[in-house]
Amino acid sequence: MATGLRDKIEEVAGRYPNRRSAIMPALYLAQAEHAQLSGEVLLEVADILDVPEIWVYELATFYDMFHTEPVGTFHIQVCTNISCLLLEAEGIVAHLESRLGIERGDTTPDGLFTLSTAECLGSCDTAPVMQVNYAFHENLSERRIDEILENLRGAVGE
Repeated sequence: MATGLRDKIEEVAGRYPNRRSAIMPALYLAQAEHAQLSGEVLLEVADILDVPEIWVYELATFYDMFHTEPVGTFHIQVCTNISCLLLEAEGIVAHLESRLGIERGDTTPDGLFTLSTAECLGSCDTAPVMQVNYAFHENLSERRIDEILENLRGAVGE
């Protein structure tokens, strides 16, 4: 791992009473640098923090915001918890699958989009909702999704 990242993780770890508490911030830093949290990266984070590897692995694989596999330029996560489900989240997912030509869990062949579902995005009052990278899109409809996809494609010059 690059010295700069190691230094950043050490600096963050110093803010906590024990190093275990710094695992999530360290994972954010590592993912920002490497785009995904491969097994090698997870081992390095555990080594830097001097914590058991399993603690790092458990957090990296439990939370939707961490990626242990490659994701597209735009990672689309559709909430499928109860509020979104009642407001047609499954229809939103089906529309995205159709428009992108992929199924949930897949990435488009050009590497532009990855489609996932999330247990909860914490925006029940604006359901149905999806997150693209870290931007929320709320009160979704098929028309709104089409606009969002068009804007995302335009952002990369397609």
